[in-house]
Amino acid sequence: MKNRTIHHLSHIDLDGYSCQLVMRYTPYTKFNYNANYGAEVRQKLDLILEKIRARKEASFILITDLNLTADESKWLSHEVKKMNDNGRDVMLQLLDHHGSGEESAMKYEWYFLDTARCATKITYDYAKEHLEFNEPDWMQKYVDVVNAVDLWKQEEHENFEYGKVCMRLVTETRELNRIMFPQEDSEYKLSLLHEAAKYINEPDAPIVLDEKIYFLKKNFFKHEKNDTLDNLATRYVVELLGRARSEKTIYYKGYRGYLSFGVGNTSIIGNGFLTQYPEYDFIVDVSSRGTMSLRANNQVSVAQISKEWANGGGHPNAAGGRIQGFKEQFRYDKVKAQIERLINEKESRAGDLEYKKEN
Repeated sequence: MKNRTIHHLSHIDLDGYSCQLVMRYTPYTKFNYNANYGAEVRQKLDLILEKIRARKEASFILITDLNLTADESKWLSHEVKKMNDNGRDVMLQLLDHHGSGEESAMKYEWYFLDTARCATKITYDYAKEHLEFNEPDWMQKYVDVVNAVDLWKQEEHENFEYGKVCMRLVTETRELNRIMFPQEDSEYKLSLLHEAAKYINEPDAPIVLDEKIYFLKKNFFKHEKNDTLDNLATRYVVELLGRARSEKTIYYKGYRGYLSFGVGNTSIIGNGFLTQYPEYDFIVDVSSRGTMSLRANNQVSVAQISKEWANGGGHPNAAGGRIQGFKEQFRYDKVKAQIERLINEKESRAGDLEYKKEN
């Protein structure tokens, strides 16, 4: 394992992120990915395989807290075998506790299933047995906490109550969009869980953590000047948008736009972005269902853009609509490809944008 890069795909709940928190204490190069069930699992696995092919290095695909369907297991096993047959060095391991994966577990050696332990506990035991593991002193108790709440063992009252607070810490951590900012969102959640673990031995630990959550969040987004959590998070998101300008810029009829996905709060974040980056004429945020929210700053009429793209409407500086036939995606690059196809289609039609520009 020493020279392998780990590509770790896990679920989006407390158990899933805690598997990645455990793996944080292994001394290997790691990339984290997270997915919910359904089509997102296949898209993230496709992304992992693409990265492995591009990097051309010994790799370890680790899947935790996600059960694969029989078809997904067959496809993944075939893809890994094909890469290894072509001279790649790829290992595959799945660690899960959902009984619905029994069919795949019986067929593939790489598919480990144990319904008696949560995935975090399985991953913890696996790391201790098979990997270099620099275990912190709080880890075992934290794993027991996750195991208690994930398997709903209310009789383990101390662990169970603390686990409930940790579970809410994950589910209510929505300041960053995990599709738009996958690495940053993962780091945000793992950092919060790491900080939460520091209070695990405190008297009345569940209450202590419950009261600390707001400040833990603010501390992650901290700036030289204190502010509300909303303002700190907005500043952070605008900075992330700015760093990614080279890959998230779009053009429509000569106007420069920025395409975000699932960020939301477009009035605040969108206008904040346009103020900080005045070279952009508009910003459009598309949701997973194809609804879009557009903002401009007197450079172009987004009401006209919305009308041309989606038969939508609004005001010159604030408009919205819904893209017909939009296919739900879980990867930004696929969202952008859809929007660029739409742009190419619309640009082929005659008509100039109405716009106003301040001199």
